[in-house]
Amino acid sequence: MLEKLDLLEQRYRELGITISDPNVIARQDEWQKLMKEHANIQPIVEKYREYKSIKKELDDVEELLADDSLDAELQALAQEELKELEPRAEKVRSELQVLLIPKDPNDKKNVVVEIRAGAGGEEAALFAADLLRMYTRYAERNGWKFEVMNANYTDMGGVKEIIFVIEGEGAYSRLKYESGVHRVQRIPTTESGGRIHTSTVTVAVLPEAEDVEIDINPNDIQIDVYRSSGHGGQSVNTTDSAVRLTHIPTGIVVTCQDERSQHKNREKAMRVLKARLFDMLQSEQQSEYAEARRSQIGTGDRSERIRTYNFPQGRVTDHRIGYTIYQLEMFLDGDIDEMLNALIQADQAELIKNMAQ
Repeated sequence: MLEKLDLLEQRYRELGITISDPNVIARQDEWQKLMKEHANIQPIVEKYREYKSIKKELDDVEELLADDSLDAELQALAQEELKELEPRAEKVRSELQVLLIPKDPNDKKNVVVEIRAGAGGEEAALFAADLLRMYTRYAERNGWKFEVMNANYTDMGGVKEIIFVIEGEGAYSRLKYESGVHRVQRIPTTESGGRIHTSTVTVAVLPEAEDVEIDINPNDIQIDVYRSSGHGGQSVNTTDSAVRLTHIPTGIVVTCQDERSQHKNREKAMRVLKARLFDMLQSEQQSEYAEARRSQIGTGDRSERIRTYNFPQGRVTDHRIGYTIYQLEMFLDGDIDEMLNALIQADQAELIKNMAQ
């Protein structure tokens, strides 16, 4: 690790000189790229210099303690200083390890979230609506923008399927851990005998693709328009505003009927289609790292049961890390940072372990 840090510090110094060169500044594209690299390295180099400073103090104190001629008072002071410096050095070293973890290039992106009711009929749809509210409240807490792309509700207010976009700095870095099967155990409102039922809901979290990342050939898309159905407003069953996009090469189908305007529905459907294609492309590119991904805390095999919401016991348990929170009501109100922080820390620990190996 220290060898890598020495190389990074050397690169940082070189970049500092290069980005100050008027000839390089004149080449704006190149200069911007170098400035970005310089900014990315800076936090690591600053933390490394802090570590080296503490390490030098440690070495000096240890050298002092090795001196047999040192009087008792100075030796006691040196021992006290050693006790203070050792945990500081370990703390900074741990922070350096985290900084050296390769960054997920998608972490700063917006997310496309898909929630679908699974096993459990109407009760699963009602819990899907609870999860929708949870993510809506979480977005509000972070000041993120929430926009529904397409939704299919039940007559009792449940959600059969909903697709929405959350726009905000770092949205994917936090919510990527939500992909998977969410299980609920509770007495449904439709249950007269008071029996606890188990239902499931599937959540998929995709990074929203930027136009430069996904280039779709218009000839590869089949566009169908039809009349909206279900909840929606005055345009339902009166105009051909709903849009279905079929990506012919992959067979991916996206529908959108949430807006009254066919044009707006088409725009929304295209955003979802790009996100799904981007997710598929990434999965193919990363297939060679499948074993490494399986060892991580996971951004989501959608068939994996990741979490249980147990209403009788008032608890939420994440099965990937064995972490339980006994504040179910607050959790479903969007107070999910404690769980997400635990998942992030576990993921970082696993990545550091893999780096060491």
